[in-house]
Amino acid sequence: MPESSAAVPAPNSTPHGTTVLYSEKLHPNLWIWLVAAGLSGAGILVFAPISIAAGITAAVVLFVIIAVLLVLSTPSITVTAETLQVGRATIERRFIGAVTPFSGKEATAERGPRLNGLAYLCIRGWVDPVVRIEITDPSDPTPYWLTSTRRPAQLTAALTAS
Repeated sequence: MPESSAAVPAPNSTPHGTTVLYSEKLHPNLWIWLVAAGLSGAGILVFAPISIAAGITAAVVLFVIIAVLLVLSTPSITVTAETLQVGRATIERRFIGAVTPFSGKEATAERGPRLNGLAYLCIRGWVDPVVRIEITDPSDPTPYWLTSTRRPAQLTAALTAS
């Protein structure tokens, strides 16, 4: 059976003794936390007719729920000598082709009109730059991965280094 680079869930940590060449977590920006606080503040409005204490309790509980969801859904990007892990997907680096960083209007075009429906996506709205990683495995129908990154030049350098 031929080897495949299909995206599969990866272990939570890199194998013992593997050197990490690049690592990044796509944490939410400050404005996302402000939106979360604003949304949780709606709990006060909903429960204020019952009592102010119930409203404040609802707001705190909503904020905790939103915060936990934001933290748990924060993806990471990890590059080792053998593998690339983006979010829950892992691929061997030997199946990686061209790596191209985009920012500004070009990044918007990559996430929109130029996007291939078969591409693997790990994009976050609060991170503008993206990196397009071509997949060269003939048995993988995924043409490329598109991932958000705050440091596109460093990620590109880590992936193109021998």
